[in-house]
Amino acid sequence: MMKIIFSTMALIPTTLLLKPKLLYPASTSYMFLLALFSLTLLEPKSNTIMNLDNISSPLLLLSFWLLPLMSIASQHTMAKEPVQRQRVFLATITLLQLFISMTFAAYSLTLMYIMFEATLIPTLILITRWGQQAERLTAGTYFMLYTLSTSLPLLTAIIFMNNLTMTPTLFIQMINPLDQWTALLLWLASLTAFLAKMPIFGLHLWLPKAHVEAPIAGSMVLAAILLKLGGYGMIRIMQVLPTLKTDMFLPFMVLSLWGAILANLTCLQQTDLKSLIAYSSISHMGLVIAAILIQTQWSLSGAMALMISHGFTSSALFCLANTTYERIHTRILTLTRGLHNILPMATTWWLLTNLMNISMPPTMNFTGELLIMSSLFNWCPATMIILGLSILITATYSLHIFLSTQMGPMSLNNSTEPSHSREHLLMLLHISPLILISMKPELVM
Repeated sequence: MMKIIFSTMALIPTTLLLKPKLLYPASTSYMFLLALFSLTLLEPKSNTIMNLDNISSPLLLLSFWLLPLMSIASQHTMAKEPVQRQRVFLATITLLQLFISMTFAAYSLTLMYIMFEATLIPTLILITRWGQQAERLTAGTYFMLYTLSTSLPLLTAIIFMNNLTMTPTLFIQMINPLDQWTALLLWLASLTAFLAKMPIFGLHLWLPKAHVEAPIAGSMVLAAILLKLGGYGMIRIMQVLPTLKTDMFLPFMVLSLWGAILANLTCLQQTDLKSLIAYSSISHMGLVIAAILIQTQWSLSGAMALMISHGFTSSALFCLANTTYERIHTRILTLTRGLHNILPMATTWWLLTNLMNISMPPTMNFTGELLIMSSLFNWCPATMIILGLSILITATYSLHIFLSTQMGPMSLNNSTEPSHSREHLLMLLHISPLILISMKPELVM
């Protein structure tokens, strides 16, 4: 693990010193080597250094796999920039990956909190510097305000727990405060930061704004990795703090499940393609929050499966939206009709990713949702009504995306470029790992 972290650190000076002609080929090849080396982290023998287990290893592997994909997806847009800005961009996404990997490998709550907050700085730079419109500064402000203000209670709780145990709080030890109200306040304070990061409905307004304004690399890392930091943090906090009575979970369960339906309904009235995909992420994360709160073996397995599969699927959807935007320079659904006439192969990728988004069997998305639905039904049979509505609306807006972008007559008459092999490679590297993991789901569950 330390070899991979030091190799990631070495990539930053490499991107700053490479010749301009070798900048993208050499740095992307380096990132792919890191991704291949990180595959060894799935072996049980390699999980002895730092804090790597069945929860952190799949998420760490997902983050390393998406690092070269961010570079490939941004290549067309960044080619118009000066070389120095391209170097800074590659160094920024590498620095972000370094902080993310150290968050997943942290062995104590204090270290995880420091690295968790450190990811905000490169993400803010990506949104505010390489965003596409003038509103990117507003989106960056929303992003910082929501995440920083909700993480302050978590910092207070961590300091309190460290003082209680007189040592940095490790994930393997449980904190048992003497007072029940103290335990409740610690639990609420610790959960707030991660619920806002997921995000739960009500603390979600920063996410669509950040996605709409962010460049494609920012959208990919936000949807695929940074949202999963919230779920990972929730699982770790549940290990440290004792599980309270299930009555305490009830408001959060209701908010997450009802919020998933509200986010799905919001998807139906979105006109911006990236905003629609961002709201679909909120609805999927609502199911993950509910599953983690139940704290059963099936629900945690389902949450892990859905987090990994959603990481690949949402990143692929953002890449497809970006390829459309690069050609017709708009993300409004009514103006992106008839793309099957000019990009027939891209239509196949749209169909595959939308089918994965609605959790068609035998994909990993279906496995995760089935485990979560079984756990929720076992917890309370009435949740099946909410879950059924959520799945129905998800299928509706996913098919709406596909039909709106691909079918019908072309609304724009300008000549567009055909698909590049770079874009097909990008989609293949998103979908093929997800299909392979679907054949052996115990790797991530």
